[in-house]
Amino acid sequence: MKAKVINFMGQRKLAAALSIFLLVASIGSLALNGLKLGLDFTGGTQIEVGYEQPADIKSIRGLLSDIGYGAAVVVFFGSDTDILIRLQESNNPNLGDEVLVALRSQGEALDLKRIEFVGPQIGEELRDDGGIGMLFALAVVMAYVALRFQFKFSVGAVAALIHDVIIVLGIFSILRLDFDLTVLAAVLAVIGYSLNDTIVVADRIRENFRIMRKGSPVEVINVSLSQTLGRTIVTSLTTLLVLLALFFVGGELIHNFSTALIIGIVVGTYSSIYVAANVLLAMNVCKEDLMPPKVDEEEGEEVEEMP
Repeated sequence: MKAKVINFMGQRKLAAALSIFLLVASIGSLALNGLKLGLDFTGGTQIEVGYEQPADIKSIRGLLSDIGYGAAVVVFFGSDTDILIRLQESNNPNLGDEVLVALRSQGEALDLKRIEFVGPQIGEELRDDGGIGMLFALAVVMAYVALRFQFKFSVGAVAALIHDVIIVLGIFSILRLDFDLTVLAAVLAVIGYSLNDTIVVADRIRENFRIMRKGSPVEVINVSLSQTLGRTIVTSLTTLLVLLALFFVGGELIHNFSTALIIGIVVGTYSSIYVAANVLLAMNVCKEDLMPPKVDEEEGEEVEEMP
């Protein structure tokens, strides 16, 4: 029985319009509002406190707000007796003592486990190095895909990755979610995941261009996407199940990390189907682009093998 071929590319104009809308909204928010940078990038103080009994996070937040630290981030750290407090202040040498005095005023026994200061200069270096690392990753990806497949495929793959990264960053900007090193790590993981999905699709497109003697580029791409659809759905769903578990029961410390990955997996799955393939069609990919050179045995010259 012949497998059903889904006309993915029949909706490519609608998909392109959706992508353009998301990109414009994301870039606009990033330009106007920027990212809500976390302590890793802005500098500040982290205080880890251990309680003898399970701590009440709401009362701790209210107490810190009363003494002038309303922007403090208070989360459980490993257990319900360990608390991590993040304050966007690093130039007060008595900050740790002030917080401890305030917490002990509640009458509960607690110990200071550690206090760390992150200066704004260090945070700025982390931000710059992280951005350079992301750009380097995209450049390496483009070179790899160009060598393995063909230049048009590398443009499509990098366009899909840039599309995914900008939308993830844009959603964080629109929702005003904290962007810290864990979220940056999630964005880099999204690049790897999306690339893997795009490579699988590109490999099948290249194979079908070589074996399908008849059919337009749109038909070849539709067949290729239909053949890889099952694998794409299974991979994405199993990954999302793990990420949803982290999102709901993993605690506040990795909440934004799992959020970035969930957004990235959904957008990455979409981009590997529509963005990368759309770019290939826009660049007029054809069979001649993917035919391996054939060596003429008599003259010893390479000639392009035609279908």
